[in-house]
Amino acid sequence: MKWLSIFDMKPEDCLYFSFEADFDPEAPLERELEPFLHALETYADAWMPQVVQGKRVRKYSRAAFFKGLEEERGDRSTSLGLYRKEWPGLSTMFSLWIPPPAPSRLYFGGSIKPISVFADVRHCEQLVDLVCAWAAHYPVAHAWAHSVAESQLSGSPDFGRDSQTTIRDGFDRVYEVSWLNVFGPKLVASIGRERVLSTPAHRVEELPNGAVLLVTWPIAADFARDEARQAQARAHSHLRPDLDYDTLLRTLRERSAILAPVEPRFPPELEPLLTRVVDRVLISERQLKIAELNAWRPPEPDEWLPASAALPPDVKDVDFVREQYNDLAEGLVALLHTDVPSVFEASPQSLMDVDAHFWCEDFLRNRLPEVVDEHLMPAVGAYLGEVLVKHLGGQWIPRKRLEEAQVRVGDRVWLPFLRAHRYTRSRQALLDSSLSGFYLAAERHRA
Repeated sequence: MKWLSIFDMKPEDCLYFSFEADFDPEAPLERELEPFLHALETYADAWMPQVVQGKRVRKYSRAAFFKGLEEERGDRSTSLGLYRKEWPGLSTMFSLWIPPPAPSRLYFGGSIKPISVFADVRHCEQLVDLVCAWAAHYPVAHAWAHSVAESQLSGSPDFGRDSQTTIRDGFDRVYEVSWLNVFGPKLVASIGRERVLSTPAHRVEELPNGAVLLVTWPIAADFARDEARQAQARAHSHLRPDLDYDTLLRTLRERSAILAPVEPRFPPELEPLLTRVVDRVLISERQLKIAELNAWRPPEPDEWLPASAALPPDVKDVDFVREQYNDLAEGLVALLHTDVPSVFEASPQSLMDVDAHFWCEDFLRNRLPEVVDEHLMPAVGAYLGEVLVKHLGGQWIPRKRLEEAQVRVGDRVWLPFLRAHRYTRSRQALLDSSLSGFYLAAERHRA
């Protein structure tokens, strides 16, 4: 059974939520989780899970849910995934930890995509009611729901701490105020119950077991509106008197500016490549990357000579060296065929696919320069030259030094290995000296 992966959907913001609470590990599991599932089935509505993934994938039902937990149970924990088959997308995880002698813990969290689902106030209210219903049965340690892009900008969940400190201390103070927040009893006590309950916010409600629910604004999808930002800053400065309201509001407004939509204006011939680049950056960086690429223009390729200035072959067996170039090109096919199937085609489209793959995977990161120069660069240059030969009627002019090897196309000779050398210098060079840009320039000047 297939489900709708949020990673296959259009890149846009999600609502991320997280609920963590204690549960009774001694009680029969079906009885202990009945309130959890009843509330989920009552309030999830538009984003109700349709698929359960344990060791097998099943249509959602309570029987499937418990079967999945049984399949995945280990010595100290069990977990399963919950998804949807249709819009909106859902990617969530339900987990139980039973690690004696520490308290047992229930966790449910994940993303609903797009966040525009929660432009509907009814869906927002249902999510809040769901959290309240869960908190009525399970002593909640911490819960929150907010924009994924906003969470990335805030530095969640570390908030400037190292990971070990985050794991040890958790959300031990109000580092950030999300759209929906549940502060556990320990945090409420440290702030002061009266202060927490007097927070200026859309909804503040005492929950069982000493926790407090706080919702800053009626509509989750409107978190970046200036009025919502003011409400967020008011709540945060109230809970943290050591923080200045104006400073908090300025930071929040800066985030809103970063997330404000920017219309792409990419060079038409490179639009498919740049769109894929934009689609792979963090959602919080998407608009900044669009603005950056709108202002960017690739340098015109200069790895060529007039045909009249072409360097003559300086190898003994021209045909043998041309076969070596073909063998080198096969090295790139061997490297990328799983991730970039089109590489088998040695086509203009495959060049763009290689460009996109190398950039999106940050392929050059952590690779030794000598390995790049000895293995990757020759394979890339040979592959690029083979595409010129195959699709533009080019002819190799071999040279002993790879970077002097040329492919004659019309009244120019092009130097694919020199291009490949520049291409493999850095992640930015993958765009500035793209393979597809080189091919397009050769195609334009073929006549």
